[in-house]
Amino acid sequence: MDYYEVLGITKSASQDEIKKAFHKLAHKYHPDKGGDEKKFKEINEAYQVLSDKTKRAQYDQYGRVFDQGGQGGNPFEGQGFNWAWGNPSAGSGRGEEFEFDFGDVGDIFEEFFGGGFGNGRRTAKKDSRKGKDIQVDIEINLERTLKESIEKINLAKQVVCHRCQGAGAEPGTKIKECFSCRGIGQVQQVKKTVFGSYTILATCPECKGEGTIPEKPCNVCKGEGRIKGQETIEIHIPAGIDTNQVIRVDGKGEAGKKGAKSGNLFVRIFVKKHPVFERRGDDLFTEVQINFSQAALGDNLEIKSLEETNILLEVPAGTESGKVLRISGKGIPHFGGYGRGNLYIELKVKTPKKLSRKQKELFEKLKEEGI
Repeated sequence: MDYYEVLGITKSASQDEIKKAFHKLAHKYHPDKGGDEKKFKEINEAYQVLSDKTKRAQYDQYGRVFDQGGQGGNPFEGQGFNWAWGNPSAGSGRGEEFEFDFGDVGDIFEEFFGGGFGNGRRTAKKDSRKGKDIQVDIEINLERTLKESIEKINLAKQVVCHRCQGAGAEPGTKIKECFSCRGIGQVQQVKKTVFGSYTILATCPECKGEGTIPEKPCNVCKGEGRIKGQETIEIHIPAGIDTNQVIRVDGKGEAGKKGAKSGNLFVRIFVKKHPVFERRGDDLFTEVQINFSQAALGDNLEIKSLEETNILLEVPAGTESGKVLRISGKGIPHFGGYGRGNLYIELKVKTPKKLSRKQKELFEKLKEEGI
């Protein structure tokens, strides 16, 4: 069997051409897609030899690969997923099984089996190095919700190592691909049962799933790429924010391992209760006490507001206790939009508990007048 002929390529074909030819034929002859099982096994055997520079050189010189014993054997042994055909109890019938190298054909498995073991594995490795998210709580005054502000917080967390800049290696040294897993971060373990062989993936014990090993680990972070430290972070608090709203600050969580992506910082806001104003949504509510004469005759009052300037309030004559006046646009700014809520003022007529002699005389006269 001529491996070049099986893949439909010339002896001068590059590694990229070999891989493209294999992918094309694998799609065409895969048994799960109604293809020829025998032809598919021949394609795999040819690709396993020609994609390996050492085996290809042996094949070009001697017409066979010695570690396969000239029998074809299992072209994917020890490299990936094991897929068995034929009789699972056929004893040593090694021609009835082969194993896929996810590093080479992960894209094919992704198409055939919906998601791809290869891509899933790489994603898992990346996620395992990502820094953790952090959540903190910040309490602010009601006045600070009127306009955008900045809050500075000091966080103790994992930060990027200042010596190696997150690489995990001593400056000037290299980061090498792990020899055991060939940069994948996982190794295959073949398990045999009465129903056939299968392969499971386990974290590489040499690189701990990273896929790389520093030639010389950083003296400060010991190869982690991060150390315990502190960072001062500015939190931009938008106008109109309310209690239990959360602000996300991208990349300000824990630093990732060996230069991986940092986690995010989540800041939950709590607005303190105000002694004068009550917030309901974007509206403000307050009470103002007036006396009998102000309620009867009307008056102009200057009352406090959340802003630096006070508000001039006109009390109409004949006001009854409990009357609510509205001042438009003096509430809380709408979060993420334009405009503001309203200010509602409830007027309470105050009844005096103690009267002077003159006041009693005046009230007696009013009583005589039917007031």
